[in-house]
Amino acid sequence: CLNPLCSLWLVCRMSPPCHSSALLLVIMVLAVAGAEQSEERSCDVIGDESSESQMERALLKKLEPLSHMRFNVTVEKGKTESYVYHFRVCREVNSTLHDFGGLVQIDRHNGKTTVIGRINETQVFNGSDWIMLIYKGGDSYGRHCSGEKRRAVIMISCKRGVTASSFSIISEEREKEQECFYLFEMDSSVACPAEDSHLSVGSILLITFVSLIAVYIIGGFLYQRLVVGAKGMEQIPHFAFWQDLGNLVADGCDFVCRSKPRNAPAAYRGVGDDQLGEESEERDDHLLPM
Repeated sequence: CLNPLCSLWLVCRMSPPCHSSALLLVIMVLAVAGAEQSEERSCDVIGDESSESQMERALLKKLEPLSHMRFNVTVEKGKTESYVYHFRVCREVNSTLHDFGGLVQIDRHNGKTTVIGRINETQVFNGSDWIMLIYKGGDSYGRHCSGEKRRAVIMISCKRGVTASSFSIISEEREKEQECFYLFEMDSSVACPAEDSHLSVGSILLITFVSLIAVYIIGGFLYQRLVVGAKGMEQIPHFAFWQDLGNLVADGCDFVCRSKPRNAPAAYRGVGDDQLGEESEERDDHLLPM
């Protein structure tokens, strides 16, 4: 038995006092190994950790809801070529292989697996309604692209209300000397920008004003009724003020809208006793019959 744990187990079988301790040690080691296997690797942006920008970290965090999902698409090229592409967002397609393969190609005829891109060589950037995820460091080309390593480019477009859908391959660019790539696309709501509030500033102010008025009326009514003990119309808060509001408004309009000074004389004069003069002594007595 070459495994150290196995050797320890055989030794402790021969020594009964060691049996319990060895069993406990084996259980602890297996638990730690299981925990390490269950913790999946995630995307590592190209370069050291200090060179990662805040934008890249924010985009990877934005893609996190897709990490538990698996995507695949089958492509047939005539009768001789048939491939299945398996893709995961910032996770290994097959974590048991520990090959960092985030997007792999499987030949359906011979079962050959080719890593298109690895999550430990990731680039990510975005636009207004899309996110571009790039896995580099795939298996090398054979006769194409000067034998450079494969690269997968995944365009994630905004589609609200959909977590993820429509994963498909667009093309494989391998006729160039360098910078060859596989281009994929998919739809997801994670690529959508945050929706702005549909309420304008005026609407917000109006809602606030109406809310304050409602609080004033309801709160004042309850205070007048329960604390003051008012009845009828007197339950309205500041009833006397609102009762005189018409007069106050009229005075305000008179003060603001009057075009002449308040102390200016009136344009007309009433008829007084001083304008009538003294009654004439002459009377129309001669008009009466004698």
